[in-house]
Amino acid sequence: MIRAGVLVAGLGLVAITRLAGQAARPDTAKHDSAAVTLLREQFAYEGGGRDPFVSLLSSGDIRPMLTDLKLVGIYYDQRYPVRSVAVLRDVTNGKRYRAKAGDVMGRLKVTQIRPREIVFTVQEFGFERQESLQLAKQEEMP
Repeated sequence: MIRAGVLVAGLGLVAITRLAGQAARPDTAKHDSAAVTLLREQFAYEGGGRDPFVSLLSSGDIRPMLTDLKLVGIYYDQRYPVRSVAVLRDVTNGKRYRAKAGDVMGRLKVTQIRPREIVFTVQEFGFERQESLQLAKQEEMP
């Protein structure tokens, strides 16, 4: 009997609360034509590296492409190959790059510089592959 009384009292309290809430609210039919303002959450990324909220297509992070690069020259140090430098040119915009082993240019990482070629590790879609660019053949003088 006590449990039934508590249940009836609880239901009565809920009903009174709902009626009081409806009476306190203004008529919703009056506010149908009012403009609704939506607040949008905004993010500002201040971490290291690339902003993950910016599209790669709109930023220059995927440039240069390997197909756009031309190997112009290599300054190869036989004693210390790690100090070797390769000079590359982007044929689309004429920008020049000086690359050493370990340098990263967009999705390209310079793996190794040899006397006549440069080897890149290309990172695409979570996979890595190795590509290389060779110097143009030199013509010998007779």
